[in-house]
Amino acid sequence: MHQHHEDIFKGFYEHLKPIFSTSDQAVYLYMDDVNKVCNRKFSSLLGYKSPAEWARTEDTFLEAHVAKESRELLASTHRNSMERMTGSMIDIKWKKRSGETVATKVILVPISFKGHLFALHFVSRA
Repeated sequence: MHQHHEDIFKGFYEHLKPIFSTSDQAVYLYMDDVNKVCNRKFSSLLGYKSPAEWARTEDTFLEAHVAKESRELLASTHRNSMERMTGSMIDIKWKKRSGETVATKVILVPISFKGHLFALHFVSRA
C-alpha cells in the first residue's frame, strides 16, 4: 500500500508542478504524513533551507509544523473538507523550525486524483 500511495502521490505532484513553481503563494500538497510536498516559499516561511528538508521531518505533520493552538483547527478543517468535498479558509499559526510561530491564512482545497484524496493548501502571511 505504501508504494502504491507513493507512486500516486508522485504522479499527482508532477501534474501540479507548475502551480508549485509559479504560485506567488506558499503551497503544499498533503496526502498523509509520509506523502507531502511543498514549494520553496512554504519551506522558507517555516525556516527550512529547502522543500526536501521540510519533507524529511520525522514527527507527524501536525507536531512538526503546526503550532499547538492551531492543530485541532487544521485537523478538523481537513477532515470536514475531505468528507464534504468543500474548500475552506482558516487562520493557522505554523511552528517554524526555530520554534517560533508565524500567523497565516490558509486556503484548503480537497482534490481527487486516480481515486485518492489530497489536500492542496495555499498559504499567505496574515
